[in-house]
Amino acid sequence: MLGFLTARRAGLDDPLRLRRAESTRRVLGLQLNPDRDVDRIHGNGINAIDIEAVEGRYMLSGGADGVIVIYDLENFSGKLQYTCKAVCTIGRSSRYVHKFSVETVQWYPYDTGMFVSSSFDKTMKVWDTETLKPAEVFQFEGNVYCHHLSPIARKHSLIAVGTTNPKIQLCDLKSGSRIHILQGHRAEVLSVRWSPRYEHILATASADSKVKVWDVRRASGSLFTLDQHNGDKSKASSEVTITVHNY
Repeated sequence: MLGFLTARRAGLDDPLRLRRAESTRRVLGLQLNPDRDVDRIHGNGINAIDIEAVEGRYMLSGGADGVIVIYDLENFSGKLQYTCKAVCTIGRSSRYVHKFSVETVQWYPYDTGMFVSSSFDKTMKVWDTETLKPAEVFQFEGNVYCHHLSPIARKHSLIAVGTTNPKIQLCDLKSGSRIHILQGHRAEVLSVRWSPRYEHILATASADSKVKVWDVRRASGSLFTLDQHNGDKSKASSEVTITVHNY
């Protein structure tokens, strides 16, 4: 690392090279915290977790058993070693529990009083944290793989949803309805993500090996499709073959 710093001071290296080297070093140095544990509540695998951004204190987890758990990450014991306790659970005994695997959980970005979950039971539920009851339930024709709320949006309250249908669904929290679809993928949509900088920009990834970027205000289709070959026609002979991954 000292060599990178010296080269940067001397102007021999691009600053980006030092940043990448340091990022790589930190990633390779990641390891489990031996002093912190979490209550074992789920009976099967955990598919999704999310820590709220308001206080950074509460964590959601969604499991393959359909169960959703909220944990308090705060350490009030005064001891170095402690276990994060589950403060509430939407378990199999609840009438509102998801019937099948929970694929995504997410806190509402501005308030811990609400969170959203989606599941292979073809539903997405908007939950009231106080009552642990759904305030809204969106029904879909196929399994729900993912959803995402924009962390910065002030002008809209849209939830992007990816399902077994190639069309991306946009659901409005305010009206409780699906207000728009985005067409362009040819297979199920496996991941959706709003931009952390521009509230109307959305990226989606599909089993058709494509990643598309959209401006949801436009009705004319995606802005562009990511290309792993960067336009090299010797590797990608036509627009149809533009992909971000081979599989």
